[in-house]
Amino acid sequence: MSTFSGLGTALSSLVAQRQALEVSGQNIANANTVGYTRQRATLTSISATQGASMFSTGTGVGLGTRVSSVDRLGDIFLDAKVRTSTSASSYLAARAEAYAALEKGVGEPADTGLASQLSTMWSAWHDVANAPDKASTRAVLIEDSKAVAERVGTLYSTAETQWNQTRSTTVALVDQVNTAAAGIADLNNRILQITNSGGTAHELADQRDQLATQLSSLVGASTEVRPDGRVDVFVGGNALVSGNRSNPLAVTGATTFGEVTASPGTAVSVVWADRPTQGVGLEGGRVAGLLSVLAPADATGTGGVLAEAAARYDAFAQTLATQVNALHGSAVTPGGAAGGEFFTFTPGVPAALGLRVAITDTADIAVAAPGAGAFDSSVADAIAGLRTRDDGPDATWKHTVVEVATRTASAGARATVAEAARSTAEGQQLAQASVDTDEETVNMLAFQRAYEGAARVLSAIDEMLDTLINRTGLVGR
Repeated sequence: MSTFSGLGTALSSLVAQRQALEVSGQNIANANTVGYTRQRATLTSISATQGASMFSTGTGVGLGTRVSSVDRLGDIFLDAKVRTSTSASSYLAARAEAYAALEKGVGEPADTGLASQLSTMWSAWHDVANAPDKASTRAVLIEDSKAVAERVGTLYSTAETQWNQTRSTTVALVDQVNTAAAGIADLNNRILQITNSGGTAHELADQRDQLATQLSSLVGASTEVRPDGRVDVFVGGNALVSGNRSNPLAVTGATTFGEVTASPGTAVSVVWADRPTQGVGLEGGRVAGLLSVLAPADATGTGGVLAEAAARYDAFAQTLATQVNALHGSAVTPGGAAGGEFFTFTPGVPAALGLRVAITDTADIAVAAPGAGAFDSSVADAIAGLRTRDDGPDATWKHTVVEVATRTASAGARATVAEAARSTAEGQQLAQASVDTDEETVNMLAFQRAYEGAARVLSAIDEMLDTLINRTGLVGR
């Protein structure tokens, strides 16, 4: 081995320690960068045989060190755990938010809630029963009844507005999915080019992982790493991203609330843009949660959140109108005419939205039993008594409010548990992948000292060679 190999050994250390120092500097610089995965320079020794010529026979002590690789210290298993928990958490969070908004729209208990307005209307019937000859009490009854009908219509309209907003949100999120998928496909291509040329693309891999996690949050996507370093993304068992190509999604199905609440209802679905008849089959993520909110009602009462609410509003409107009309129609007005319908429905619209008070003239309100006299009020008492019936309008509405409140609480609790699981998984991932500035500072000091030591070795060999070359043969002169 050449005497000058010592210079190469020291130089290799200088180069390697500088590269390792740069990696630690990169880590510290990105300590607060979201999605950054810490990196580590792996140093390996260079054996004598790696640097010796084919004619060398010396065993040697090695030729220094080199950076064999710069590795990302992520964990694919922790990454997969985060994506799985994120998918479940996002799905349940979307449902919990929908239930919370629906409960807020119901507005119970409150002075302006339907229960309070029902109580006011029944009191008005009592007032008519107590003073059937007064037009003023009858006028108040008409107005209080109109307030109940309008409130039921408002509840339905609120659910319809929430449905329209939810569908618009779904379309926007699917657009985000397509953008993220195209981004991963592009990053796959760029990463492959860089690695094929011998470089490292860890920062691009970080960006790709962030997009993959975003897709997990949106559509419950899972990933699979190819041997060449590219990542395939799957949704519902089919490839959303395959190598350098992405397959976009689209939203189809019902575009109005009326299509969903019709019988049978039309569902909103997410399909492959190039195969409009094939559903994606989402199993998790926020989009899947929103689709469950947008779904039609079913016979079991566990269909779409908003369609089920609309069905309950319709059922309440029909119960109210049927029971009041049955009693009112059996009575007679002060003029002796049959009572007829008190509530009616607008043709062609849902019951809750079309509920109306049919009577406009106070003289048409019928509260007397046939043959009991013009100022009999027994039917008014019977109508006012509907508030206490087990199958009456109040009981129907109370059941609806309790059911919405129960499902809201249940959805919120499940979302909280799922979010705790996601947070735990994310914490484990960050513990593995995030930068510890204290650790990196220690590493930098170690690399710095090694660099200084290599420089000192280089200086010593230089001085030795200077003496050997320039001073040999000068002794005694």
